[in-house]
Amino acid sequence: MTSHSPALIWALIGMIGLGTWLIRLSFLALLGRVEHMPPMLGRILRFIPAAVLAALVLPALTHSTGEFELATDRFIAGAIAGVVAWRTKSVLATIVIGMGSLWILQAVG
Repeated sequence: MTSHSPALIWALIGMIGLGTWLIRLSFLALLGRVEHMPPMLGRILRFIPAAVLAALVLPALTHSTGEFELATDRFIAGAIAGVVAWRTKSVLATIVIGMGSLWILQAVG
């Protein structure tokens, strides 16, 4: 447990929720008001989905046992899926080969 009071924890949850809501509201408020986006900002924004996906997936591949480890079935299957995604640019092929690799590695190992 924590040594912080329940009131402080609820206050923090409320402030974090308010901050998240304000961030989302700012995009809605700016929608249609920004006519010209700087080209550099446009290039940066194109990489955000890939960065978010990598931030969500990589820890599941490298820390599947709770500690950093690269010699796991998940990491090897994820690496194979990454190569398939890079070479084929096919979501279906990536999923099928990645999941097939994981199931084969788990069955063998």
